[in-house]
Amino acid sequence: MPQGQPTAVPADGLTTRQRRNRPLVVVHTGEMKGKSTAAFGLALRGWNQGWSVGVFQFVKSAKWRVGEESAFRALGRLHEQSGEGGPVEWHKMGEGWSWSRKKGTEEDHAAAALEGWQEIARRIGEQQHGIYVLDEFTYPLHWGWVDVAEVVDVLNRREGHQHVVITGRYAPQQLIDAADLVMQTSKVKHPMDDGQKGQKGIEW
Repeated sequence: MPQGQPTAVPADGLTTRQRRNRPLVVVHTGEMKGKSTAAFGLALRGWNQGWSVGVFQFVKSAKWRVGEESAFRALGRLHEQSGEGGPVEWHKMGEGWSWSRKKGTEEDHAAAALEGWQEIARRIGEQQHGIYVLDEFTYPLHWGWVDVAEVVDVLNRREGHQHVVITGRYAPQQLIDAADLVMQTSKVKHPMDDGQKGQKGIEW
């Protein structure tokens, strides 16, 4: 794909403009770090285009504020004050819509994860965001807490201009088949192999 050009153009009747603006389902999976980082990079581009950004974190602790969260909350305030970029919402477990991994039974976690997905599906139905980041959403799918077929159906039927980015290990094959772009991270080297601890600015 030199210079961003496709290797082939399908005879699907779409104009160049329609094809250029077709909303995508993107999956970042695999065992190496960087999946969420890549997803937030896409969200940052969306914010710059003036899209509404919705981030939904399914596993990370509500008490753990990653660097991207602080940056996006600041960008949301900038939009409110100046109109620059797009509006931002950032939701994570333990903040009312999802669950805390340290409390409750697995059934409680599963029910809360399903409730979180249902809220996202409602927003997709209402075309609330231009780009959704479902961070570590593959885990509830992998654990069977959320039905993969239902998720794929909602994604396939979504209307308007809504990009959806899903991150996490163990992406189910049905989701991979439905996605437009799938990236799999793999390790060549990692500083933790030599005993390096996670560090500020790199891991969070």
